[in-house]
Amino acid sequence: MRAPPDFFEYREIADQPGWYTWDMKDNTRFNTQVMGPMMVRQEGEKCRLRMLPEHRHTNLQDMIHGAVTLSLIDISLFSAMHVLRKSEAGMAVTLELSTQFIGGGRPTEPLDAVVEVMRETGRLMFMRGEVVQEDHLVAAFSGLVRKATPKK
Repeated sequence: MRAPPDFFEYREIADQPGWYTWDMKDNTRFNTQVMGPMMVRQEGEKCRLRMLPEHRHTNLQDMIHGAVTLSLIDISLFSAMHVLRKSEAGMAVTLELSTQFIGGGRPTEPLDAVVEVMRETGRLMFMRGEVVQEDHLVAAFSGLVRKATPKK
């Protein structure tokens, strides 16, 4: 797979075959500061983005905070753009995001957003997916992303 331009650190993880890093090169940005390290892989026609929750990602119920789940979902749309469609993700924007929370996320195991592209037009990408922890469903979502405007 080709590497995204200067925005992301995207390289194969040596001790985890098939997984690639999906981290911001600028570690002062939201993704790195709030979410921490993430990894991504393609699974057939789907893309799986994984984060490893920490105590800082929990709410007062000791579950993964909903804002963390929403952030993972939003970031997963852009990783899917790159992994599944080789599309420039760095300058794209989320136009719409619909989420249904189904179960609480446990901070003791990886949190994965599994995304598929439903339709792609010249300017838009329609996606849907689920946030899971093994066989536990945390959320379902759909999103609409406007692709980056080509530079003139």
